[in-house]
Amino acid sequence: MTAPTPWQPVPVEEVDLGDARRGSAPHDRRCLVLVTGVPGTGKSTVADHAGRLLGAAVLAHDWAMSALRPYPDLQVTLDAMNPPGHRAVGWSILRSLARSELRRERSVVLDGVAREPEVASCCELASTEGAELILIATECSDPELHRERVVGRRRLIPDWYELEWRHVATARDSWKHPADVDLVLDASLCWDRNAAQLETLLHPIRRVD
Repeated sequence: MTAPTPWQPVPVEEVDLGDARRGSAPHDRRCLVLVTGVPGTGKSTVADHAGRLLGAAVLAHDWAMSALRPYPDLQVTLDAMNPPGHRAVGWSILRSLARSELRRERSVVLDGVAREPEVASCCELASTEGAELILIATECSDPELHRERVVGRRRLIPDWYELEWRHVATARDSWKHPADVDLVLDASLCWDRNAAQLETLLHPIRRVD
């Protein structure tokens, strides 16, 4: 039996973003919605609302990886990878689950801190499965509000850690939104405004109940 080929990240320049965003045909509006941004900027709120609008499953990176935390041997293996494998393995899990949803003719929403390599791999997935990629970025333009959101937040994900502002602040300082974002939503603005923009973006996509 031939061993499966390990997944390798696809260089951004090798992915046809146009094909991934158009879908395989004009009537095919299954979509892969990718919500990314620095922790504490409202990704999960946006992803959950997108899932409700589309009748789609919402798959979150932290929830997926929390399932591996009770297994110390797995944590040792992930830590020993170069670079550490938590990010790559988490996104590999999300892509596999997303592919399953797309092949069932359903849209799907992914929630996680996706940088250019993860965006590129999601573009490749959407293109391969004949779906449309919609890329949404969240931010919080008010640093003090961002800090308050993180410090006061309890995600209560079993076996997962809570956010610490010092780590989030470091990520904030170095963060750049991926290219070709379809919509940027600012958590410092009122939710009704952001929700309306999201609903306008997703309105043409068919809902599958």
